[in-house]
Amino acid sequence: GGFDTHANEANAQATLLGVLSESVARFLGQLKSTTRGSDVTVVIYSEFGRRVVGNGSQGTDHGTSGPMFIVGDRVNGGYYGDQPSLKNLIKDDLAVTTDFRDVYATLLEKILKSPAEQTLGKWAGRTNFMKV
Repeated sequence: GGFDTHANEANAQATLLGVLSESVARFLGQLKSTTRGSDVTVVIYSEFGRRVVGNGSQGTDHGTSGPMFIVGDRVNGGYYGDQPSLKNLIKDDLAVTTDFRDVYATLLEKILKSPAEQTLGKWAGRTNFMKV
């Protein structure tokens, strides 16, 4: 199983993303009935990006750009980063507009209360999506 679908992805992706959505919603719903809801931040990330132009079997796997979802009581909802342009592809791939390390550094500092430099060196990028 997994999201490495390779071909005819529309139905498979819809099903897989539906399972993911339902699972995260159920987990967060159960947290709301506890006192720990504000202690949890869920990060959904895949290094497995998607391509704009399909391969020989019309699959869009093995691209360079993909979404990150960060969910929790301490997250300011919304869309962060720039929408990649479909007119400015790089070798048929979307140009990455937000480096995952910007998000990771923010999570390290705001959620884990750990200096990002210990993990990311002198990485300077941050993304302002946290309430704290």
